[in-house]
Amino acid sequence: QVQLVESGGGLVQAGGALTLTCAGSGSGFSANVMRWYRQAPGNQREMVGIISPSGGTDYLDSVKGRFTISTNNAKDTVYLQMNSLKSEDTGGYYCNVVIFTLGQFWGQGTQVTVSS
Repeated sequence: QVQLVESGGGLVQAGGALTLTCAGSGSGFSANVMRWYRQAPGNQREMVGIISPSGGTDYLDSVKGRFTISTNNAKDTVYLQMNSLKSEDTGGYYCNVVIFTLGQFWGQGTQVTVSS
């Protein structure tokens, strides 16, 4: 059974930084595509960052230059380094992992609150 557990969320002042971690476990876990999504109250869930099997990355325009997505060599943990946080970054953050042989999986989410 594949499990994803996020951590690292919290309350931070505008301009501050947080690092989110999503740790995967389970038989056969080695992620192919990893993403971070976020969802603010009343808004749709949006993709914040993606890292491909080759290590290529892409980001939501509003976080480019401030957020960095990365993974470890084992491809079982994905990180989201968030710098220069703004109030509009507030929301629930969710990791999403695609394992080509097993399917797509979601974490339970971690809350990020940025106070202005």
